[in-house]
Amino acid sequence: MPTPKLNKQDLRRCWRAWMMYNLSSMSFERLESYGFCLGMMPALKKLYQDKQQRIEAIRRHTSFYNTEPQLGAIVNGMVVGLEEKRANGEAIDGEVINTLKVGLMGPVAGIGDSMLPGMLIPILLSIGMALAAGGSVIGPLFYIMAFSLIVIPGSYWLFMKGYHMGSGSVEMLVSSKSSRLREALSLLGVFVMGGVAASYVKLGTGLEFITKDGVNIHLQQMLDGIFPNLMPLLVVLVTWYLMAKRGLSPVKAMLGLLLLAAVGVACGLFS
Repeated sequence: MPTPKLNKQDLRRCWRAWMMYNLSSMSFERLESYGFCLGMMPALKKLYQDKQQRIEAIRRHTSFYNTEPQLGAIVNGMVVGLEEKRANGEAIDGEVINTLKVGLMGPVAGIGDSMLPGMLIPILLSIGMALAAGGSVIGPLFYIMAFSLIVIPGSYWLFMKGYHMGSGSVEMLVSSKSSRLREALSLLGVFVMGGVAASYVKLGTGLEFITKDGVNIHLQQMLDGIFPNLMPLLVVLVTWYLMAKRGLSPVKAMLGLLLLAAVGVACGLFS
């Protein structure tokens, strides 16, 4: 019986199925497991000609699984490589493959969530928002193209790296050099978000006071003379505190800010 081998086209099919459908079938019981299994199907069909072996492999990859999809492609590549070795007769137990998946999904999710939703996406959105000022379509186009050009090739590269290097490929994500890079990028993200807050959060007050001497004092002018943009800064800090320390959800935070703005403008507190 010939030894089953995966070619470049098979690997691309596995990666493409995961990249496009990783979140297409979600449930609290299994989360991304069906997307993972779908990404394995091109390899399983070629590696396991025996129907019973293929059913066993499919069941193995429909167990609970959840990670950050883009960086998580490295786990898919590793598992495809292990399934190929198992199909070729190497002493790799199916439970070992599943244990590797479950053991890596948490660390990879932590790294991926901090790098993409926590850093890359806010940076790209802030640039897109600046480009979209005045209604320009360049802003959303920039975000779509930049995100796609970074994430799609990166996900493919990680998948192939996981396939060729096996478990050693994870060292790229958890090594000391990569840790320093993540810290630097996270710091860059903090600076960018600070710039976004300073540029787009606008708040002022129209309150005026008349002293006994008949002097008209504009509260906003007085605040600007002491600490320019103090009120926007306070709004950002209070919102961050409520969300980060008190568990306030983003939706509730937005509704609260909307209500505060409406009441403040109606009372003449904000201008």
